[in-house]
Amino acid sequence: MDSLTQITLGAAVGEAVLGRQVGRKAMFWGAVCGTLPDLDVLIKFGDPVMDFTLHRSFSHSIFVLTLLTPFFAWLIVKLHPPDRAFKRQWAKLIWLAFMTHIFLDCFTVYGTQIFWPLWNYPIGWGSVFIIDPIYTVFLLCGVIAVLAMGRENNLKYRLNHSGLVLSSVYLIWSIVAQQYAIKTAEASLARQSIQYSQLLVVATPLNTFLWRLIALQSDGNYYEGFYTLLDQSQDVFLEEHVSHNGLLAELDQHWPVMRLKWFTKGFSRSGNILME
Repeated sequence: MDSLTQITLGAAVGEAVLGRQVGRKAMFWGAVCGTLPDLDVLIKFGDPVMDFTLHRSFSHSIFVLTLLTPFFAWLIVKLHPPDRAFKRQWAKLIWLAFMTHIFLDCFTVYGTQIFWPLWNYPIGWGSVFIIDPIYTVFLLCGVIAVLAMGRENNLKYRLNHSGLVLSSVYLIWSIVAQQYAIKTAEASLARQSIQYSQLLVVATPLNTFLWRLIALQSDGNYYEGFYTLLDQSQDVFLEEHVSHNGLLAELDQHWPVMRLKWFTKGFSRSGNILME
C-alpha cells in the first residue's frame, strides 16, 4: 500500500496498544515501524528488475521482522528510559506494526514475500488497489481524533479503535467483492465459450466496486474486460488481445525476462505486465 496508509495504520496500531500508557510516543513509533519495511526502496540491488522484484522481500519477511522486534524495543526503551516498565508492550506494538504492514500489502496484486527466505513466492490477492482512500480514511479519522482531543478524553480511544475495526471490515468486504467478481467472470467466460488457462480479477484504482478481468489463453493471447458490482448485467464484455510472444523468443532465458515472468505469476505478455 502507499506510504500514507502504512504510516497511518502503524500510528493507529501504536495508539491502540500503548497510547493510554505512554501518550503520543506510541503513535509516533507505531508510524515509524509502520513505514520502516518500505525503506527497502532506498536499496539498490543492481538493476531495475532486481530493485522491482526484491522490494517486499527480506524487509517484509515475518521471520526477519520478528527477529528485529527485540532490537527496536530495546532501542525505544533506551531513548525513553521512563517507559522501561512497558518494554513488553513496546515489543508488542512494534511487532504488530510490522505484521499489519506486511499483511496489508498481501491484499495488493503484487503481493509480499512474507515467508522469505524459506519461500520467496509473492503472496498477493489483488482485492485492494495499492491506493484506496476508502480504507485509509477510516484509519485517518481515528488518528486525527487522537491528535485533536485531550489525553483524558476517552472518546478518542474509541474512535481510533473504530477506525481499525472499520478498515479491517473493509478489507473483508474487498475479499467478498472480489470472489463475487471472480464467479461472475467465470460464468460469463463459460457463456461466451472462451477457454482460458489463468484468470486474474483485481481491484481497479481507488475502489473495490470496479474490477479488472484478465483471462490468459494457452496460446499466449488474452481477454481483458471490466465488471462493476453496480452493473445489473452478468455478462462481461471482453476484448481479445493478440500477444506477440515470439518477440521475446531470443530473450526467453534472459534473467530479467525470466524474473518478471516469475514475479507476475505468468501475467506478462510481450514485455507487458498485465497485472498492473
